[in-house]
Amino acid sequence: MTAGSRGDAAPYTGLGHGLVRAGHEVTLVTHARFEPLVAGSGVAFHALAVDPRAELESERGQGLHRSSTGAGKLYRAVEMARSLVGRMAGELVSAARAADVLLLAGTVAPLGHAIGRGLSVPTLGVNLQPLAPTREFAPPMTGVRSWGPVGNRVAGHAVNAAVDWIFREEVRRLRTRYGLPPLGRAGARRARERQAPPVFHGFSPRVVPRPGDWRAGLDVTGYWWPYDREDRLPSALLEFLDAGPPPVFVGLGSATVPDAGRMSDEIVRALRAAGLRGVVQRGWGDLRGEGEDMFTVGEVPHSLLFPRMAAVVHHAGAGTTAAGLRAGVPAVPVPVQFDEGFWAARLVALGVSPGAVPLRGFTPAALEAALRRATTDPSYARRAGVLARELRGEDGVRPVLTALDRLA
Repeated sequence: MTAGSRGDAAPYTGLGHGLVRAGHEVTLVTHARFEPLVAGSGVAFHALAVDPRAELESERGQGLHRSSTGAGKLYRAVEMARSLVGRMAGELVSAARAADVLLLAGTVAPLGHAIGRGLSVPTLGVNLQPLAPTREFAPPMTGVRSWGPVGNRVAGHAVNAAVDWIFREEVRRLRTRYGLPPLGRAGARRARERQAPPVFHGFSPRVVPRPGDWRAGLDVTGYWWPYDREDRLPSALLEFLDAGPPPVFVGLGSATVPDAGRMSDEIVRALRAAGLRGVVQRGWGDLRGEGEDMFTVGEVPHSLLFPRMAAVVHHAGAGTTAAGLRAGVPAVPVPVQFDEGFWAARLVALGVSPGAVPLRGFTPAALEAALRRATTDPSYARRAGVLARELRGEDGVRPVLTALDRLA
C-alpha cells in the first residue's frame, strides 16, 4: 500500500515482482494512474481514487511553490494530504480484506497499521525514506541537513507527529468501527512502537548507512529497482543518442514548476552554454527542449536511458536518485521540495555530484557551472562507477522475502 507520486509507487513494482517470482501473490494498492507500471510483472493492482497529479496541478497544489521555507511547504503538504485521506481509506480497507499481510509504505503507514489491527492482519513497513527519528541527520522531509544530535531527533518526532495528525480522524473512525479502544495521536504511535513492527528501507546502506540509534527491526535492505517491461528505447531516441556524444538527461519527474516555458528555456540555455546535448523529459512539469541538439521524451525506463548519459539532472526524488546511482553517471540535483534536499546532499557527500542547484533561486548560469564540473572532472564519473558496481551486488528483496517466509 502506497500513496504519492510515481516515485512512491514504482519501486514497489520491483519488490512485488521479486516476491511473485518467489511464489507469493502480490497486489499493489495505489493511485489508478500508476496501474500501467505493474503490466507484465505478475503483480495485481487495486486502485485508489485520488489522482496525485491533478492535486499537484490544482490551485492548492500550486500553493506549495509559494512557500518560502521547507517548514512552510511541509505544512501545506500536510494540510493537502489530510483532506485526501478520507477519499482513500475505504479502498485501503477493501484491499486489506483479501490480504494475509499488509506491506505499508511510510506515506500510508499510520492508517495501514490501524487497518491491520482492526482486521487482525500482520503488517510490515516498506519505506523509501529513513523516517524514524535519529540523532544523525534531520528528518528528510524537512530538507534540512542537520540541527545537531538533539535537534535532529526532536525534529524527527515532530515530523512523525505531523504525519499521524494527517490520519488522526480516519484512524479514530477505524478503531471505533473495529471495537478497538480509543487512542490519542501520541498513544497510537507508542502502541505501534511497543509492537516494534519490522520496517524495511528500500535504499542502499552505501547511500544512507543505517543510523546507530535506530531500534532493532529497522533494517536497510538495498534498493527495490522498478520493474521494467521494456527492453529497448524508442527508435527515434536511439537515433538521437547515436548521432553525437552522450547527452545530459534533464527531468524533474513528478515535480511541477510555476512556469514550464521559462524553465525549459533556461535549461536549454544552460546545456548549450556548457556545450552539451540534452534529453529533456516532460514529466509532470511539462518541460521540453527544442532544436537538433535537444530531444524531448515522455516516460522511458531510466534503467535503459541513464547509462547512456554524460550526466543526469533531476529533482533528487528517492527513485530518480537511485536510478542515477544505478547507472553510474554523475548527477546535478535540482531539489524542489520535501526529501529531495536530503537526497541531493547525499549525492554530493558520496562524491557523484559537484553540488545542488535548488529550484528556488535556479539560474541557467548555476546549472551551466555545475554541468561543466560534472562532465569534465573525471572524479565524479569514477566515483559514480564504483558505487554503481557496489549497488549491483545488493539484493533488496531478499530481507523482505525472508520476513514473509517467517510469517508464513
